[in-house]
Amino acid sequence: MYLTPQHILLAGASGLTGEHLLDRLLNEPTVTRVLAPSRKPLAEHPRLENPVGDPAVFLPQLSGRVDIAFCCLGTTIKKAGSESAFRAVDLDMVVAFAKRARELGARHLIVISAIGADPKSSVFYNRVKGEMEQALKAQDWPQLTIVRPSLLLGERLEPRLAEQLAGPLSRLIPGKYHGIEVCELARAMWRLALEEQDGVRVVESDELRKLGK
Repeated sequence: MYLTPQHILLAGASGLTGEHLLDRLLNEPTVTRVLAPSRKPLAEHPRLENPVGDPAVFLPQLSGRVDIAFCCLGTTIKKAGSESAFRAVDLDMVVAFAKRARELGARHLIVISAIGADPKSSVFYNRVKGEMEQALKAQDWPQLTIVRPSLLLGERLEPRLAEQLAGPLSRLIPGKYHGIEVCELARAMWRLALEEQDGVRVVESDELRKLGK
């Protein structure tokens, strides 16, 4: 059984995955409105609403019907500047976005987490992602889809050296640790949005690659 989403809320539209997902959404005939808040202006489109500014300010001001919400928010400790600043984005902001999406009527949230996410992990990054997943589950969504991609493969405006070095190797690793093209991830997220399935679903990277083909 499939849903026909009409009004979409998207966080992280200026990021690597978010850009690809936004392009896909705006080219889907069933999508009549995409609400995509961002810190910097996005390219104009007749079906795009793009509030610009500080998320802490505009998040409570978001309005209008929302059917499905996508969350592509994420940063790195290096870019954030500290572990606490990283948590503020990858945990606090994600949870706040999800809460607002639910208040606007969204019944399905599709969120990007990470392979190895675990609230008890000794690895800080994985632990924060696990805590994020745990917090979203506590919001009691009718439908929550958590995607856990491995290393993302794609051209960033600000290249990350570690990803550039690991990218070729990740293409050789089998199973869920094999790198995933960002266009495949965006395509998989859209397909998951069309599926009606109550409760929580966690989708690992190998399944995401199959869905994104």
